This record gives sequence, C-alpha cells and structure tokens, in this order.
Amino acid sequence: MGIDAKYTSLVTLGDSFTEGMSDLLPDGSYRGWADLLAARMAAAAPDFRYANLAVRGKLIGQIVEEQVGPAAAMGADVITLVGGLNDTLRPRCDMGRVHAFLEEAVERLAPSCKQLVLMRSPGRSGPFLERFRPRMEELYTALGSLAERHGALVVDLYGAPSLADQRMWDVDRLHLTAEGHRRVAEAVWQALGHPGESDWQAALPPAAPANWAARRAADARFARVHLLPWIGRRLTGRSSGDGRAAKRPELLPYEDRVR
Repeated sequence: MGIDAKYTSLVTLGDSFTEGMSDLLPDGSYRGWADLLAARMAAAAPDFRYANLAVRGKLIGQIVEEQVGPAAAMGADVITLVGGLNDTLRPRCDMGRVHAFLEEAVERLAPSCKQLVLMRSPGRSGPFLERFRPRMEELYTALGSLAERHGALVVDLYGAPSLADQRMWDVDRLHLTAEGHRRVAEAVWQALGHPGESDWQAALPPAAPANWAARRAADARFARVHLLPWIGRRLTGRSSGDGRAAKRPELLPYEDRVR
C-alpha cells in the first residue's frame, strides 16, 4: 500500500503536550509527537513545511488569542489543535468559557485548512487526576460535537488503555515519555489515512511490581519536585510558559533537528 502524500504542510497548536514535553533531546530541547509526525509526513511529501506554535502551560483562551490567528493565516493542509486540558486542571474552571473558546478556535481553523485534527488527550491512570476527570470528559464530549459539525478528525487517545499505563508517563506524571509521544504520532499518522507501521494501542509487557519503599520514595519525590511547584503556579496564576516563544513559529521547510 502506497503512502498518501497529499498533505504537504502541517501546523500544530496547543500546550506542552504538542510542544513535546517530556521527549527530551540531547541539546535540552523537546521533540514530541508533532515533530515525529512532521518527520514522517516530510518523508512522504517533497517540500513539506511545518510549524509548531504550541507553548507549555497555555490555556485555551491564550491559544485562541496567540496561536489561532497565525495558524489560520498560514493556509496549511493539516492543522492540529489540542487545548483546554490545562483549563480543566485549574482550581477554578469555567467550562462554559472553555467551550466557547474551543468553538471559536474550531470555527476559525476548519475553513483555513484541508483537514483539522482534534484530540482527546491521553489520561494517566492513578488517583492524581481523578478529581479532574469529569471536566476532562465534558471537554472531550464537546470536542466530538465540534468535530462532527466542522468535518474535523478526532484522535481518541483518552480511550486507549495503553496510554494510561504509568510507564508511558514521565516522572512529573503530566507528560508522556518518548515512547508515549511515538505512539501519539503513530495514532495521528493513521488517522490521516496513512498505513500503520505499528499498533499504537498495543499493551506494554507486564511490569514487575515495585516494592512498597520504592513506590513511597517515588511519590515523595514527585510531590516535592513536581506537584508542589505545579500547585503553586495554579494558585498564583503563573505558567511554565510565561514569556516563552513557540519553537517553530513559521511555516518553513521541515528540517529534522535530530542528527
């Protein structure tokens, strides 16, 4: 089966998930599923162009204000939008505003490209995110309705048990590992109509049980290094992306940074 090379450009919008945390490169930057997807699309299409406007920590209102306009103006073949999850994790979240911003984004982006791609982001198993799960599922229900009305694709990562496996998540328990990002890239690749190269939903081999002391030590380190600073930013309205620019702000010929 030949590869469909009809898509010659890609623009991705969003937050840390699309920026690529925590798929760390040797130079200290992040790669992530969007860069991996772009590399595969570039191999299938001469003169392929790519922009990644995502910045960690962005709320859906900030994505609409800062990223949607530039993305729509680029006229890319494919646009991916993943946003709103950071909003659901805030202590105070107005889901009505989240829905309105998401609808505005989709209404502006869908006519500007050949294919708009939305995602239900993966959800890690465990107690940390349980209190936010109803908001997350409300967000994902709204996504499905928007996609149906505007002809967008929805990649359902949330419903994949393999991506809920704790081993797919970095030590901060909020961002995917390199293997998790690879699987997301594969999922989007297949959703765009390309033949699959692997089963992104395949379960990992059974894990050896960690002893009690190791689990408690990991929990304590997570709370100290990641959870408490994260809570502090939520309470003070700060973001890890404050003042940070997008890593690929222009739609330019793709160049792989990994040598």
